Amino acid sequence: MNQSNISNALKDAGLEILTCLQCGTCSGSCPSGRYTGMVTRKIIRKARVGEDILRDPDLWMCTTCYTCQERCPREIKIADAILTIRTIAVHEGIMLPAHRRVSELVIEHGHAVPINDAVKEKRKKLGMETLPETVHKYPEALADVQTLLKSCGFDKLAGSEI
Repeated sequence: MNQSNISNALKDAGLEILTCLQCGTCSGSCPSGRYTGMVTRKIIRKARVGEDILRDPDLWMCTTCYTCQERCPREIKIADAILTIRTIAVHEGIMLPAHRRVSELVIEHGHAVPINDAVKEKRKKLGMETLPETVHKYPEALADVQTLLKSCGFDKLAGSEI
């Protein structure tokens, strides 16, 4: 997808990033930016000027806490724009290997974090049930989860067709 299509997709979603004045409020208030190399302002600038943002690893560092969006003086829906750009990237087959692996785990197990014996023991020591209220506890629901994932095309997007 070329950059004008990304800009059009953002506009179609009601996400106008061209009004960004690059003040840096988003980057300065970003909790992820404190612990990673992510600079929210840089992501928005790249999207504005037509650089290839789809392959930028920083695009995936956003935790979508919405702090940037809440503090933006121009009321730009920054986190929503990042999510839209990520969606475009995934539809283009671009996904970080770690995210692809998590997607595969969801497809395979119905849950992103498989529960092993060590986790069960920790849960027991904490006074919790050994299995959470997921498909781990109700394995018969796995087929339903997989049907749902397949029906919305998630399996194809993740590259692991069911």
